[in-house]
Amino acid sequence: MKVLFDIFLILHFVGWAIVLGGYLTSMRKPGLPVGVFHGAATAAVAGIVMMGIYESNKDLLGYHLSEAALGVKLVFALIVAVLAFVAQRKKEQTPAWVKHGVGVLVLVNIVIAVFWL
Repeated sequence: MKVLFDIFLILHFVGWAIVLGGYLTSMRKPGLPVGVFHGAATAAVAGIVMMGIYESNKDLLGYHLSEAALGVKLVFALIVAVLAFVAQRKKEQTPAWVKHGVGVLVLVNIVIAVFWL
């Protein structure tokens, strides 16, 4: 199970890297690349699977994770996925707050993962 958890952890990291990279490369352009939504969906699904694996065996990792932090990260991941989907649908007419909301929430999600979990 640890190997399966680690595989989904890698997918989770790759998803967030796609979102953050897509956001940073589009800072001077309107809209967000389509891949940002796909990265957010990948990160969210991989995170949900990791939560399920962790909940099935809490001693799997050798340390315990904060369930409150996992819940907050899940909410932020879902909000990022929705904002990225909205940005994908609106393309060039994406409001700036949607685009920058994606970037800020991804950074907040990373900070939570590093300092709270």
